[in-house]
Amino acid sequence: MNITSARFIKGIVEEDDLLADGTPQVAFVGRSNVGKSSVINSLANQKGLAHTSSYPGHTQEINIFLINKLVYLVDLPGYGFAKADKQTQKRLQQLIYWYLLGSDYEQKKVALIIDAVVGFTDTDLQMLSSLEDAGKDVVIVANKVDKLKPSEYRKQLEKITDQAGDYKVIAYSAEKRIGVGELVKQVLV
Repeated sequence: MNITSARFIKGIVEEDDLLADGTPQVAFVGRSNVGKSSVINSLANQKGLAHTSSYPGHTQEINIFLINKLVYLVDLPGYGFAKADKQTQKRLQQLIYWYLLGSDYEQKKVALIIDAVVGFTDTDLQMLSSLEDAGKDVVIVANKVDKLKPSEYRKQLEKITDQAGDYKVIAYSAEKRIGVGELVKQVLV
């Protein structure tokens, strides 16, 4: 199955009736500047669907996209480092945790996006642990595999896979469109 349509619906910062309409939700979460927006754009095959920025912390709300008129792709703000004051960073952190762990909204899948070059950071592992504790169905997207040197590729992916435990890891490159088909299956099935 392919993604044939994708459109931005709205951004939210609190409870919203849209998320209670029964449409399945797939959440995308990751550190600031890990390439969440680029992953979403490559997945939907639309360059400007999700706004990309070199500015960490650009996404300040929960952005909702309708994919194939069947599923909501929910783009969460990045966690960790952001070029924002402490109060804004705290608000964004609370928004992420509220949606994923504190709200009544159910996600059919959570895509945890990490940087393949950096591997899991402490904040990534904390997020994974929180998602695991909440019983979420998680897939790990190791983005930017095209930035790994050929000599590092296998070793780094083994390390990520070991740390991911039983969770599926998708080697991904938004730029080179590596892993797109595999992630589409995770989102649409």
